[in-house]
Amino acid sequence: MTRVEQDWFEGLPGRRYRVALPPRLELLNANQRPHFHRRAEITRVLRRAAWAASRGLPHLERVHIIGVLHPDSRQRRDPANWYPSFKACVDGLVDQGVLDDDDHTRVVGPDMRIGDVVDGGRLVLHIRDLSDVEELADLHK
Repeated sequence: MTRVEQDWFEGLPGRRYRVALPPRLELLNANQRPHFHRRAEITRVLRRAAWAASRGLPHLERVHIIGVLHPDSRQRRDPANWYPSFKACVDGLVDQGVLDDDDHTRVVGPDMRIGDVVDGGRLVLHIRDLSDVEELADLHK
């Protein structure tokens, strides 16, 4: 049986893109306190992985990003704790040229969610293009 991935932007206008990082990458959690050299190395790997995974995406002026943590087990988690990992991934989109910058005028989010369990765990960015969306009212839902 094939599992259908959730449409995180169901009913909202705008083109959608999916950037899936490889499974089993070491992630940063806000509750961790690694040595700053180790933290920098993990950040660099995540940023580079997002850069590579976003090849082929067009340049986007404004986006809404939902970051989905697909854990490796059913253990309870607080998805907001993985914000440092999602931030590194968004920076990878900027490095790739998908976004000019990740400031508030160009990016809404990333909003963090928990997805289905995946062997090894992984992060997936769901991106909705807001460039052609006239009304910003849907961002406040």
